[in-house]
Amino acid sequence: MSCPIFESESFLEGSVLSTVFFASMQADSRERSTRAKVAALFDAAGFAALLRKDDLTAVKLHFGERGNDGFINPIFVRSVVDRVRDSGANPFLTDTNTLYSGMRSNAADHSTTAILHGFGYATAGAPIVIADGLRGENERVVTIGLRHFATAFIAGAIGSADSMIVLSHFKGHQMAGFGGALKNLAMGCATPRGKREQHCTRPCVDPEACVACGRCVEICPAGALRIEDGHARIDRNACLGCGECMTVCGAKAIELDWATELGPFTERLVEYAYAAVHEKKERVGYMNFVLRVTPDCDCAPWSSVSIVPDIGVLASLDPIALDQACLDLVSRATPLPGSALDRGHVCAGHDGKTDAFSAMRPHTVGVRQLSYAEEIGMGSRKYVLEEI
Repeated sequence: MSCPIFESESFLEGSVLSTVFFASMQADSRERSTRAKVAALFDAAGFAALLRKDDLTAVKLHFGERGNDGFINPIFVRSVVDRVRDSGANPFLTDTNTLYSGMRSNAADHSTTAILHGFGYATAGAPIVIADGLRGENERVVTIGLRHFATAFIAGAIGSADSMIVLSHFKGHQMAGFGGALKNLAMGCATPRGKREQHCTRPCVDPEACVACGRCVEICPAGALRIEDGHARIDRNACLGCGECMTVCGAKAIELDWATELGPFTERLVEYAYAAVHEKKERVGYMNFVLRVTPDCDCAPWSSVSIVPDIGVLASLDPIALDQACLDLVSRATPLPGSALDRGHVCAGHDGKTDAFSAMRPHTVGVRQLSYAEEIGMGSRKYVLEEI
């Protein structure tokens, strides 16, 4: 079936029509189980043709921050790993260390978290390789020559991998609007130095709204926050701009200058996504899991109520078309009662203009991920959805 997008299609004239394969969550037999459908999507999307015998194939995913439970089920990851191995390649599970302080800021803690979340070899079937090394020092400089960056800092194991299958949990994000394949490539394949380059934003504290709980102080990777005179203060010279303080602030007292900061941030993110696959043309496949669509990223040490019912799993060779299709499906779904999307918001996609994540967080410009990625040649927003 063909699905339109949520903006005027005039800018898409002449663009390539990409195929996105879709499997719903409906099941009535073992052959129609989600795990079986993941394997079928791998086949339908032609991922085996991307792989060569004895490839070292990165299976790029997010292991989830400690306390989070919205990440992709390791059983589903095993289906992809088995298919990669059946294709003659040698798969490994990978992600990069975080910029913020937490349980994934170095390879030792990161690997331990992955195992605790079920990604050990016995379940997932492949070794875990933290792509940027023990403390994020293993990186490759990739020349891209785009608007914001001439070069980008990509994790060494990502750069060295012969091919890659990118598995992404589709969900909301405080700054990017939503996170799918593009964000998984951008932040997820960058070293800490690359993550700092992408963020490069400066939040500020509303002292009247701040309740001095100290959660922002605890999570800040740069030690740039302190509680003083009854509210949080940010040392702007020390601030990295990672935005984690905004994510954990329950009082919503920390904000950006959304009007000026978000557009450039989103473009920087997309340029890093471009860098992650720039040296792997026609060697990368993408699969998005539109399950447990939470309002926040899996970097948060919690998982809130899903904003819409589980929708399904999608796969494509085009990351833009894939993210666009996921955005369209989520935006057309009915918000779950009591969710962040339901509270005070109309169902976004029903007006044909506003996507679900913009309805939930009006300051974000998530669709800029898609339009800018198309501008720099990463794929097309126009797609045909084929259900398997």
